[in-house]
Amino acid sequence: MGTINARKRKDGSTSYTAQILRKKGGVIVWREAKTFDREREAKAWVRFREAELDRPGGLDKVTAKSSTLADAIDRYNKEKSEIGRTKAQVLETIKDFAIADMDCARIQSGDIVAFARELQGGGRKPQTVANYVSHLAAIFRIARPAWGMQLDQSAMRDAQVVLRDLGTTSRSAKRDRRPTLEELDRIMQFFWDRQERAPQSSPMHKIIAFAIFSTRRQEEIIRITWDDLDKPHGRILVRDMKHPGMKRGNDVWCELPPEAMRVIEAMPRKKDRIFPYSVDAISAAFTRACQFLEIQDLHFHDLRHEGVSRLFEMGRTIPLAASVSGHKSWNSLQRYSHLREGGDKYAGWKWLDIICQ
Repeated sequence: MGTINARKRKDGSTSYTAQILRKKGGVIVWREAKTFDREREAKAWVRFREAELDRPGGLDKVTAKSSTLADAIDRYNKEKSEIGRTKAQVLETIKDFAIADMDCARIQSGDIVAFARELQGGGRKPQTVANYVSHLAAIFRIARPAWGMQLDQSAMRDAQVVLRDLGTTSRSAKRDRRPTLEELDRIMQFFWDRQERAPQSSPMHKIIAFAIFSTRRQEEIIRITWDDLDKPHGRILVRDMKHPGMKRGNDVWCELPPEAMRVIEAMPRKKDRIFPYSVDAISAAFTRACQFLEIQDLHFHDLRHEGVSRLFEMGRTIPLAASVSGHKSWNSLQRYSHLREGGDKYAGWKWLDIICQ
């Protein structure tokens, strides 16, 4: 309970000093006092303040060491065992905004909303703003229980609801960009010529063909080892396949179409990994080629969309397509249900024979 002490001032009036103490293990961990002109005001303050301290986490909040959001971001990046490249870049960018200098305990939902509006004012689309807020929310979830940094998770949840209602954030639109055969012919020729000039360069023409026919993501391609290949059964073990609830250990056997198997068989068996290259190198090479060839709005990940679309155009059902793509939820493949069976547009594609010589 708080105490109230009355004292006479020099002018003859009486002041009332309210004091609150909190102990843990017999040791004082929190002490605060406030002086009032009236006793009833002092008593009201004691009741109000003690109620605040008695709420779950109330005492932890006032006794926690002062930490800024930037401190929490640094702690997260340091201790998080697995963090994606994009997420790491986003969190580092957030440190350049005013909210990063705020004390964790002072950040309210309005501050998060203001930060998101600042992102929007910088020309970022609602989908991009949503990604920033989502990555930041991951820190709000663990900062207080893990490190005692007083980030209020309920404030983040409130802010996310407001931002969706305001249209400041929105879900990412599904990309439907598919490369044409003419575009792919130009890209394959570009990398074929590069390989002729620089034999030590990564065989991007083979990696591109494998990405299409296997429907694999960049990160999955570079992780595949020769031991992951089950040639007799025409399948490959895809390790750590992307999954929203599982960052590691989601290893999935996926069917390997014969065209993808041909590409693998054309790769030299010099290292443990079939494609011993980095995601950054593959992404940068593909982007530069598209820029040089003036091919607009084509990303490497669009090759996976192309590959899955091809399976449906060849007459595959959702379950059979999923056996190649590795989708756990068939609902994710409903977006392809409108594609009509029209045969394999890659039948007779010259580049498969050229790169698999």
